Amino acid sequence: MPAFLVLLALGAIAFVWMKRTRAARDITHELSDAPHDVIAAAKRLGFRRRANTHPVDTIEEPALGIGALAQAFLELGGPPSARQQAALTRSVQTHTGQSLADAEETLIIGRWLIGRCNGPEPAVERLTRKLARLDRTGSFGPLMAVLDDVARSAGGARLSDKQIDALTEVARCFKVG
Repeated sequence: MPAFLVLLALGAIAFVWMKRTRAARDITHELSDAPHDVIAAAKRLGFRRRANTHPVDTIEEPALGIGALAQAFLELGGPPSARQQAALTRSVQTHTGQSLADAEETLIIGRWLIGRCNGPEPAVERLTRKLARLDRTGSFGPLMAVLDDVARSAGGARLSDKQIDALTEVARCFKVG
């Protein structure tokens, strides 16, 4: 009987060790899949990835959430032009108080987060919920200012149905109206 208990304990230790090794391997694999510019931007902005957590759920700065959400909103209207992307960068810089370099890196991480969410539609939903939990009152004004600038950068074109749905999601999560 004591030998059986020893074998059972050794089996449990081996199981725990294997789980930890797999988790470390998964994180390393995920980071190695990320392009170099995403890794550099994440290091510069202090974005840290946590094990067993979706990348959006690790956002701690409202400016990063605003930038990523605005990038997803822009992509809902179709592939953005260089002019629209530049307008988005200026808007994020202006309304979040970041430097131009930080705003560009925020959008680099934002595009990576959108990819991790499997596209702009699920990203809008997940980012909006995270941003509302993070800073409901302080981030709503800057977010809406950036989204307004994104809508204006379309050059008078009407918002797409997906962008209108995204605004509805923002209003619902921030409990507006």
